[in-house]
Formats: sequence, C-alpha cells, structure tokens
Amino acid sequence: MNRTVKFGLVIAIVLGTIGWLAAGGIGESASYFKSIPEVEKMTPSERAKKLRVGGVVETGSIKRSGNVVDFVIVDGSSKMKVQYAGNEPLPDTFKDGSQALIDGRLGDGVFHASKIAAKCASKYEAKPGQNYKGSGSVYVKVS
Repeated sequence: MNRTVKFGLVIAIVLGTIGWLAAGGIGESASYFKSIPEVEKMTPSERAKKLRVGGVVETGSIKRSGNVVDFVIVDGSSKMKVQYAGNEPLPDTFKDGSQALIDGRLGDGVFHASKIAAKCASKYEAKPGQNYKGSGSVYVKVS
C-alpha cells in the first residue's frame, strides 16, 4: 500500500469512531418533554427512558428532608409525585404554584428527578397593555 491509501484509511477510521461515539452519546442524553397525561399512557419500557416532564408545583406539597425534596406536580387533573435528591440547589423560583420542568426517570410510582428548572410566570410577565417602568414600549403576550 502506498502512503496516501494508509493515511486515508487512518482518517476514515478516526472519523468513523468519532461518528459512532457522537451517535451513542446523543442517544444516551436525549430526553423528550412529556405532559403528565402522556406519561400515564406510556408503556413500561417507554417510562424507563430518561424523560422531561412539565407541570405546576402543587400548593403545600413541597417537603424537604435533608438533601431530599419531595413534591407533587399537576397538569390539569393529573398528578405526579416527584423526588429530587440532587447536589445542585433548587432554583429560587421553585415554590408552590410555579411551573416546573423536571428531568429524570420514573420508577416505583415516583419520578426521580436529576434536574429541575422552575419559573414563576406571573412574576416576569407584564399584564397585557401594561408598560414597564423606564420603558416606552408596551409588552403584549403573543400566543
């Protein structure tokens, strides 16, 4: 074999390996946003995958015990128990009535969260037609 063919084979092997690793990494880290009613309809094998579930934190459901936080999220009439035992602190906006996106896995009838993102929409949104102080602009929520 000449030198150009050997170099081409090495490049092909390196690029193939990088592509294989990237494809495997994407599959492992993928999570799909689901509502609570959608999760309830999933098969056991689908529920075993990493999921992202959204809902509103039920008032009075947040219970802290050391590093573990248990709470309930609701979506319409559906509810889901969630347990978070992560090392990262919870967001400041995580409180009763806040909207939450939770990453994790479902097991034992409880969603075991690895990451929580929360927002309190009413705190940051202007009422329709209302001006913010110091701004001449009118912010209108577009649906």
